[in-house]
This record gives sequence, C-alpha cells and structure tokens, in this order.
Amino acid sequence: MIDFGFGLSRSSAVRLDEVDLSLYRKLEALEPGVRTCMACGSCTSTCTAGPWSGMSVRKVILNLQRGKNVSDMLQACMLCGKCTMVCPRGINTRHLILSLCRIYDEKK
Repeated sequence: MIDFGFGLSRSSAVRLDEVDLSLYRKLEALEPGVRTCMACGSCTSTCTAGPWSGMSVRKVILNLQRGKNVSDMLQACMLCGKCTMVCPRGINTRHLILSLCRIYDEKK
C-alpha cells in the first residue's frame, strides 16, 4: 500500500449508524420544518449572540443530527428572531429553539 502521508484520525470520524437520534426525532415531530434546513448558514451570519457565545442554529441542528448535546448552545440564544427573518426556507428558528428547550426541560 502506498503511503500518501495523510489519513483519517479516529476522533474526527462520526459513525452515523451508532448515533442516538431520539432528541432530533422529538424535535422533528414538533417542528417538521427542521427537515427542510439546508445548513446554508444565513441564521449563523445574522446571529447577535453568535460571535461571542458560539450560538448557531445551524450548529444546533447539525449537532442534534450527530447525537450531541446542545443544551449549552441553547442557553446562549437571545431569542431575538433575526435568524427567522433571514431563513431562505422559512423555518421559524425561534420557535424551533423554544421547542428544543422544552424537550430538554422534559428530559430533566
């Protein structure tokens, strides 16, 4: 085998078959619009809290699809609604975040 000097590190590999999607499925049931997200980043670029707190609706959705905990990011959201106004798919991201907070509250 030829060694090209690069390879996949184990830490960056995401095994999608082993991911727990229960939180994402609950959110999908409450907010079907989450399926239409194309991860364009418009919400992230307009987020007031983003540059200082790491808040990003795009990251929240992607991390949920990867089975990660996003409760810390949700706490940084100021619920200003700018992300909802710029979403090209018309997703009510503010309502999506509130629904996700409700899911985490029920989980406790």
